[in-house]
Amino acid sequence: MDIITGYTGSPHVTAEQDRDVNIGIFGAESYVLRTGSRLKAEVSSNNEIKVRDGVIMHQGCAASIKKNTYDSLTIANGSQGMKRVDLIVARYSRDQNTKEESLVLKVIQGTPKESGPAVPGYTTGDIQAGDLIADMPLYQVTLNGLNITEVKQLFATQDSIAELSSNLTKANNILTNMESNLMAINTYHMTLNTSNVKTSDSWIECNRIGNLVMVNGCVKITKDVNVYTGINLASGAPAPCCDKQLYTGAIAQDNTYSSCLLSVSKNGEINLYVRWKKALAGDVFYYEFCYICK
Repeated sequence: MDIITGYTGSPHVTAEQDRDVNIGIFGAESYVLRTGSRLKAEVSSNNEIKVRDGVIMHQGCAASIKKNTYDSLTIANGSQGMKRVDLIVARYSRDQNTKEESLVLKVIQGTPKESGPAVPGYTTGDIQAGDLIADMPLYQVTLNGLNITEVKQLFATQDSIAELSSNLTKANNILTNMESNLMAINTYHMTLNTSNVKTSDSWIECNRIGNLVMVNGCVKITKDVNVYTGINLASGAPAPCCDKQLYTGAIAQDNTYSSCLLSVSKNGEINLYVRWKKALAGDVFYYEFCYICK
């Protein structure tokens, strides 16, 4: 094993080792770090784009433009009546003979076309695998005639460890609150309809855990209910998620037959419907059902 961050009496840290450390921290992809101007591109003229200061991490290879400075890039003249797309890349290169490495900004010029110009190709490369060239696309520059009409950012930015830690803490807090809300039992105070229900002989409970609603109760109606017509029993339930009337399965009327059902409206009203046989004033209904709310 070779020590990297330690004094050995002679130079010993290699670029490959340094890149491996960065890859272990940031990953093997390519990013612009959240420092300085983050390599912001400014159109100075139709022949010049200035890239402001910042730091990139290109496959573990770090490079920077000094603070309060910029790199100037020349954009070749456009052609009247033609369109073109150029690429601005950060190009890593290694001299096969001297082994010297560099990382500089470069413009890859596209081919002019009257319409639909293609984005020029670039060399992806794998620095740690020993490739001599590896490009990191930074901006896509669109020209229409002589004019630069768009400079589109292509790179992603990478948060610092402190920012990632802060975001993780926030995410954990959100998940904790969600878990608390999912486990909490919320009780809804339902209002029985005194016009249709004998309240002294009726009751209703409505509880909610997350998006699951549980309703149960007993109701004694004070009016006759004709076949395939409804009567309102109560209000105050959570709205169902279906954006329509929600119907329950069949319930029994005094345990004599299962030809009745309940519904929950979009306004949280609970209604009783009867089928096949008329319900009479004084009939008692027992019910228990669950549904998913918004």
